[in-house]
Amino acid sequence: QVQLVESGGGLVQAGGSLRLSCAASGRTFSTYAMGWFRQAPGKERELVATLKWTGGRTFYGDSVKGRFTISREIAKNTIYLQMNSLKPEDTAVYYCAAARSIRSSVYDIGAYDLRGQGMQVTVSS
Repeated sequence: QVQLVESGGGLVQAGGSLRLSCAASGRTFSTYAMGWFRQAPGKERELVATLKWTGGRTFYGDSVKGRFTISREIAKNTIYLQMNSLKPEDTAVYYCAAARSIRSSVYDIGAYDLRGQGMQVTVSS
């Protein structure tokens, strides 16, 4: 069984940085896309950033463009999310997700069939 193991969440002051990691472990998983979503209290889950495993093309939510960077380390089946210039509105539970195939859009949260447990990121003002 494939598992997504997340790390790196926590508390940071506004303007600071955090780096999230997500490693896929277990049985070989043919990955089409892998990325991060987040959900803040009272809000819908939204895409933060994702990438296509083959080729590495990246996609970002509008609210994080220019501040967050997603990357991958193929040999470790791991993705990273470097978050800079953090704002209090970035406070949310961040989830790692992976998809074996996507027919709709990489922005479609429902297209991702494997998800991590989620971890809290809190940005204080």
